[in-house]
Amino acid sequence: MSGRDEATAPSPSVGIGVDRTPFTVSHDTRQTYAGYYWSKLPLWLQIVVVYVASRLLATTIMLAFAANQDDTWQTSARPGLVEFSNLWDAQWYERIATGGYPSELPRNDEGRVTENAWAFMPVYPMLVRIGMLLTGLPFGVVAMTLSLVFGLVSAFLFHRLMTTVLDRSTAMFATVLYCIAPLSPMLQVGYAESLQMCFVSALLICLVERRWALMAPLVVLASFTRPSGLAWALTLGLYFLYRWWRLRRDGLEFPRRDVVALLGLGALSVLAGFGWLLVAWLVTGDFHAYLDTELAWRAHYTGPGELVPFTAWYHAGEFWIGGVAGIVTVTVVLLAMAVLLALPIMRRLGIEIRLWLVSYVLYLVAVFFPQSSVFRLFMPIFPVLGVLALPRSPLVRVLLVAGSIVGQLVWITWCWYVIGHDWTPP
Repeated sequence: MSGRDEATAPSPSVGIGVDRTPFTVSHDTRQTYAGYYWSKLPLWLQIVVVYVASRLLATTIMLAFAANQDDTWQTSARPGLVEFSNLWDAQWYERIATGGYPSELPRNDEGRVTENAWAFMPVYPMLVRIGMLLTGLPFGVVAMTLSLVFGLVSAFLFHRLMTTVLDRSTAMFATVLYCIAPLSPMLQVGYAESLQMCFVSALLICLVERRWALMAPLVVLASFTRPSGLAWALTLGLYFLYRWWRLRRDGLEFPRRDVVALLGLGALSVLAGFGWLLVAWLVTGDFHAYLDTELAWRAHYTGPGELVPFTAWYHAGEFWIGGVAGIVTVTVVLLAMAVLLALPIMRRLGIEIRLWLVSYVLYLVAVFFPQSSVFRLFMPIFPVLGVLALPRSPLVRVLLVAGSIVGQLVWITWCWYVIGHDWTPP
């Protein structure tokens, strides 16, 4: 018996604009032809078409920005697509792929740790390194290619995840929104995000379908791709409590196999969540190597300090706004996120996905100092696109698509496009 919510799933749709009666030309010939031929495509090809079209759109947008890019501290004037797609943190991943991690932490004149490669997890740059060795191609080309491939895989996995809670046509539109989302250019640049999205979808599928054995290696790999192990530990802990509560309240089965698996996976996720901290300690001899490295980026905003969980957002309110207004703004934002996650319509996503959303948001609130990278760091809550895909109105769907494209323009302008000594990193 499933541990998911008992919310009634929407009845299956017959497809996107598809009439199952014998095909005839109607008064709206274009719509009929489009819907008919689209419905005849295999599902896998539909996803490929959506993904390729979205990447062509994002590439066109990025090329337009690259054509107007000035010479800056990290890019030449009017760079090509490969150079323009490997800015910012991609340059850190390149250092790792070509030179590994430092055994001695860099420090400033005051003895404090400065920015270094230990802030970035190893799975993605090591995969790029392998690709470079096998092909002889430079980092930028291999990184872009792998990100594009992982992006396609993530689209398939996301669609598969959505079909566990939504009908087929809604799941497909959710996949469209995923592929053209405001931050979807991240699926084709030299960052680990496209690989991270693969792991998030795959792990949620495993959780929904209770594939515990497959979940174990995936949670470790995910935790060494992007910081996420503690968020998965919280997700599994909350899911354990949910299953126990349903057992006590409704008598729903909670077999010993699931009890043992959830406890074991939760412990593994905690270990994986702290795993990179332990690796950095072993290599550098400094127990605080990883945390001090992460805090080095925050020091540009707050000055030197310690990591105190659940305080960074209020420090950000003080930095960006100041005074009582900053405190009030942060409080309103946090309450708004809580309300959105608690909306009844979110039940359509099922308990497993909702617990992940809550856990990951709590994780970010606990440890992250909000600045322009906050949009990228919120990418793992992409399953909420399933809720946005629910409206059937063609007008609403057109507006969502148009808004997503405008969002890409805004995000690239503000975060990716480099302006002098830019203070808005993606």
